[in-house]
Amino acid sequence: MESSVRTTTLPCGEAIPVLGQGTWKMGEDSRRRADEVRALKLGLDLGVTLIDTAEMYADGGAEVVVAEAIAGRRDETFLVSKVLPSNASRAGVRRACENSLKRLRTDRIDLYLLHWPGSVPLTETVEAFEALKQAGKIRHWGVSNFDTDEMQELALLSDGDKVQTNQVLYNLVRRGPEFDLTPWMRKRGIPLMAYSPVEQGALARNARLDAVAARHGATAAQIALAWVMLHDGDIAIPKAGSQEHVRQNFAALDIKLTPQDVADLDRGFPQPTRKRGLEMI
Repeated sequence: MESSVRTTTLPCGEAIPVLGQGTWKMGEDSRRRADEVRALKLGLDLGVTLIDTAEMYADGGAEVVVAEAIAGRRDETFLVSKVLPSNASRAGVRRACENSLKRLRTDRIDLYLLHWPGSVPLTETVEAFEALKQAGKIRHWGVSNFDTDEMQELALLSDGDKVQTNQVLYNLVRRGPEFDLTPWMRKRGIPLMAYSPVEQGALARNARLDAVAARHGATAAQIALAWVMLHDGDIAIPKAGSQEHVRQNFAALDIKLTPQDVADLDRGFPQPTRKRGLEMI
């Protein structure tokens, strides 16, 4: 059943899917757990092998859901998790990683991210990440919710060039990163990982997408996803809590937006003309 999913390449040279599976808000309601696990398993069946989670999601509950979904399939999964900035010290990163590994029931995390910038010196967090790599607890590391100035600060640090991605809020109504962040990252070959690519479902109900969607026999949500994945090096990680939602997201991979589509979307959702602070939700 597994299909070929388009990939992009991390700075380390490893290829990962441009469509992943998000887990924010999973693990919050035990009544939904079976559906969440089935959804993640179907994604793996389809070849959507990148699963993104975090210690913050449901206070670790999302990681427990992921563990159930990937049981017996760990080697085919590219597992992403995140450490809170309050745990970003040397000892804190080590402790948080060990706790995530226990909840995920695995011996390593493929990509470990600092969830957002905090008060711990960035150099200390990078040193902690590198120590985890040396210990085999994580394979790669990256950041999340870093704006351009923070990425520039990171680049100046020893081992700062080992960063593999920056996960940020990016979609048709959150185009602020295009002003300077995405050009900076693309110049250095650092993929952008877009969370909330359908704006938590709001873009599925946005009439400005309807004409483009009609041309492709698609939904507005699928057009929003296709637009994020159109840009080389960008990765979309939508959450799907049901198998049907997984299939809908997966179908967005087959949508080939035309120049006319892109022009129409640019008119409906204009590109930024000035610098804006990086948005977070």
